[in-house]
Amino acid sequence: MQIPVRLSAALAQISGTPRLQVTVSDGATVADVIEALTALHPDLASRLQRAVPMVAGRHAAPGDRVNDGEEVAFLLPVAGGAR
Repeated sequence: MQIPVRLSAALAQISGTPRLQVTVSDGATVADVIEALTALHPDLASRLQRAVPMVAGRHAAPGDRVNDGEEVAFLLPVAGGAR
């Protein structure tokens, strides 16, 4: 399956692009997409462990399945707040 991936700005800096595509097997999960991404860009591995995955605009867990062509986005949490 072909899965389009969108990366937040900090992750895109590491990969060199905010959008890319990975190939995974039928029945793949978010964890499989993460594995495919880290194979392409090993420097993303530690950051992807902290990233919030979203599938088709909804929060997802590593074990959630993805469908062919369904976009998976990875967003890094932002720290901070009111003082």
